[in-house]
Amino acid sequence: MSYGLNNIIKKILPKKLFYRSLLIVATPIIILQIIITIVFFDSLWIKANKGMTRSLVGEVETLFDVYRTQQDQKQKETLIAIYNKNFDLTVTLKENEILPIKKTERWYSPIDRTLRRELKPVFGNSYWFDTTSYKEIVDLRIQHKENILQIFFPKNKIAPSAARLFALWITVPGLFLIFIAIIFLRNQTRPLVNLAKAAEKFGKGEYVKEFRPSGAKEIRQAAFEFDRMRKRITVHLNQRSEMLSGISHDLRTPLTRLKLQLAFLKEKDLVKKMGDDIEEMERMLNEYLEFASQQKTEDTELTNLNSMIEDIAKKYEKDRINLFLEESPEINIRPNSIKRCLINLIDNALAYGKRAEIFSKKSMNAMIVLIDDDGSGIPESEYQNVLKPFYRIDKSRNQNKSGVGLGLSIANDIIRSHGGNISLEKSPLNGLRVKVSLPF
Repeated sequence: MSYGLNNIIKKILPKKLFYRSLLIVATPIIILQIIITIVFFDSLWIKANKGMTRSLVGEVETLFDVYRTQQDQKQKETLIAIYNKNFDLTVTLKENEILPIKKTERWYSPIDRTLRRELKPVFGNSYWFDTTSYKEIVDLRIQHKENILQIFFPKNKIAPSAARLFALWITVPGLFLIFIAIIFLRNQTRPLVNLAKAAEKFGKGEYVKEFRPSGAKEIRQAAFEFDRMRKRITVHLNQRSEMLSGISHDLRTPLTRLKLQLAFLKEKDLVKKMGDDIEEMERMLNEYLEFASQQKTEDTELTNLNSMIEDIAKKYEKDRINLFLEESPEINIRPNSIKRCLINLIDNALAYGKRAEIFSKKSMNAMIVLIDDDGSGIPESEYQNVLKPFYRIDKSRNQNKSGVGLGLSIANDIIRSHGGNISLEKSPLNGLRVKVSLPF
């Protein structure tokens, strides 16, 4: 039960740290304001309103009782004049009138509710009042025989004037505190957001400019350690590239000498066999250097993947490649690396099959590219192995194909350096399907 409740709470709560922190700060302030407001209206405003209304009704009841006992019209007028002068009331007598039929009471108004509760026990249904027609005045009418006693009195005689002022003081400071909290929380979460963006860019293989740690001590420490790790990895990759460049220079020289020495040999069969071995060694060296050197820094660019696929497809025979490309947005990639990856995958498909089909489509947060061939396919148990360097499956793929087993490895390494992934499936053409996913 608690597990299900936790899931519900997680779905309701905001996902970002800024909004969660704001919720932690703002919720106590809002709850405190609500509690203070309820206590104020219950213990102060409503009770004060009730007492003031009861006092007013007592004045009106006294006026009405004295008015009913007086028989002389002049005495009644004198009584009304005294009340108008001493009790801040405007009392008039309307002869031969009845109470309005239309009710103007508001059921949700505490003023109307309290006034109704105090008037009903005294006057029964022989009263009518209106608190909405005038902004600061209440119109009260009481039926006496065929006449109406109309009384106008200010609203502040039955409602404390501090209510609006209290609402202003309880609301404005709370909003001001929340506003200050928003400013401070944004300043505190900005370094975390910057750190997350830098880590995401670095994970996709994009160039990260000099990263400057900021924020609280713990956040600065995390950012500092990330920057140190990024620099160590960059240095490691550069050292590997330099080492491979040195190996390339050192190995090509003896291979060239071997080729020259073979040219002077008279045994043609031996020359051919040794020449083939040297060419195989050169091919292995070139493919290995290509596999490792793709880690070199290349600036990312906004590139349309469909346009790149169309340009690559023009280099092959039209009857061997079919394109099914959906409209796609531009994505931030290293174009030369991705182009090399797609060429490796297409070459692999056409090397082991007669034709290939290429699909592209857009998902929620990634571009998907599917490359199908009609070759002999790969056993499902070998899907992960063929992505390893120098791994070949001669049993299921043609043995007479040249290569040292680096095509899929290079492609996989390039896509993973962009934060994407490659997966292998059985193709609808009964061959192999390579699924490439590149995040936006």
